[in-house]
Amino acid sequence: MARVICIPVDVNGQVDSRWGRVARVALATVDENRITSWEEVDVHWDILHDQNGEGQHHARVAKFLLDNQVTDVACNHMGQGMVRMLESMRLRSHLGASGNARAVIEHLAQE
Repeated sequence: MARVICIPVDVNGQVDSRWGRVARVALATVDENRITSWEEVDVHWDILHDQNGEGQHHARVAKFLLDNQVTDVACNHMGQGMVRMLESMRLRSHLGASGNARAVIEHLAQE
């Protein structure tokens, strides 16, 4: 079964250390233990984070994840509120990600 993993990325293809305040994410579709598609999207959460309060921002992130059929989120770290939100959405979180974003996803594809 295919999975869609969302990961924050910087302009050099590295895992951005932020999650809720990231400017860009990659959406990687993983099927049969390999990446079958990779799309980078400018989400501008760095700018939008402090607009309209934390609840609205979490809703914005949740809508993006749902709209893109995300099953997993890989990132370096995230706040407890975001962790709870992803758990309530039944999404898998993979914390501690660092280095080359594509390599992180290739590793997760083997799980």
